[in-house]
Amino acid sequence: MFHVHHIDTLDDSPDLAPYRTMRRPLGHVKDRLFVAEGDKVVQRLLESDFEVISAIMPENCLAALEPLLHARPENLPVYIVPLRELDKMVGFHLYQGVMAVARFPTPLSLDQILARSPQPRLLLALDGLANAENLGVIIRNAAAFGVQALITGETCATPYLRRSVRNSMGTIFKLPVVESPDLVAALRALRAAGVKCVAAHGSARALTLSQCDLRGDCCIVLGSEGHGLSPAALEACDEHVSIPMALDVDSINVSNASAVFLYEAARQRGRM
Repeated sequence: MFHVHHIDTLDDSPDLAPYRTMRRPLGHVKDRLFVAEGDKVVQRLLESDFEVISAIMPENCLAALEPLLHARPENLPVYIVPLRELDKMVGFHLYQGVMAVARFPTPLSLDQILARSPQPRLLLALDGLANAENLGVIIRNAAAFGVQALITGETCATPYLRRSVRNSMGTIFKLPVVESPDLVAALRALRAAGVKCVAAHGSARALTLSQCDLRGDCCIVLGSEGHGLSPAALEACDEHVSIPMALDVDSINVSNASAVFLYEAARQRGRM
């Protein structure tokens, strides 16, 4: 159920605060809220079981989303504002002007993820990723290649940042997430449960990707954009695995690396 409000300013109403403060995401994270931006992303949010708090859009975008808005269980306010005015209100240009505010899902534990993921499990863990755009692309790759859950470490940005949600194209709404307070402990727990932890890392002991068996239960572990995996995370993994590259290139972007690793896992499992 939804009700429409025509507005011409993002005034002091608490309901509109997340839109006024889109450039200050740390406050959103503290409140366990996020902004979904773009018509496709908002559509996928409305199709999900995430709790939606409000939506805002130009009037010409309302008709396409009405069936999904009607189907929502919440008593949902939908704010209508001209796109040119919305740009002024938020302080930067919005291509479509369709946005919604939603709440982070209930946190999941590693035990819950293992219980609900059929074998052979394919998990993805992230250590120290700070760039929201990279994180969003990695999430989209994870959804494309059959990852069953994402595990983010204590030094990793939340996958529910606005730019991450946008770059994931809404696939974050289908991917279970464990926000681990101790990634090394989580990796050790996975190994104890029979899940092989594979560090995406070039080293003297590294296998090449084609030498690594990814057919059984496994978790691929990716490190930060600048420094890769921490020594502790590397030590917690079963294998170090690298992507063969030309001799004058020593690395590729972490989001690209995720696509290569996850494609190989899907290929070995007969999905590609």
